[in-house]
Amino acid sequence: MSLLSLIMAASAATAPAPMADAATLAAIEATCFDYVDGQLEGDPARVARALHPDLAKRSVIGDTPDERLGLRRMSKEELVSLTRQGALKTPKDQWNRSCRILDVTAETAVVRLETPWFVDHFHMGRYGERWIIVNALWHMKPR
Repeated sequence: MSLLSLIMAASAATAPAPMADAATLAAIEATCFDYVDGQLEGDPARVARALHPDLAKRSVIGDTPDERLGLRRMSKEELVSLTRQGALKTPKDQWNRSCRILDVTAETAVVRLETPWFVDHFHMGRYGERWIIVNALWHMKPR
């Protein structure tokens, strides 16, 4: 890699996310919090509202005996069902979560959600004035 390529890559990695208007940022953040707070409250309707019907939620599991470059896959229906079962239901005084908007364009956003248990990286799409999580790549935090 050339020196110029290294400098360009370094500056791109540290460049701030493009600015969006306050209403757009608030709508993106609201979707992120609907998703995570809905899980923590055990409110499947709130979680479902934040997700695209064709959600692709995945985590890297690596090579397995059955699969090379393995991914754990979860659909919107599976995620909503786990929420209904209370899989992540947590007393409100123990909530510690953050949503950080990393990039925004007119129709897409990239967001990082962090809780004490996991990190999600979202691709969101804008549908009218509504932002919806289309893709999520997540991992558990070490315990």
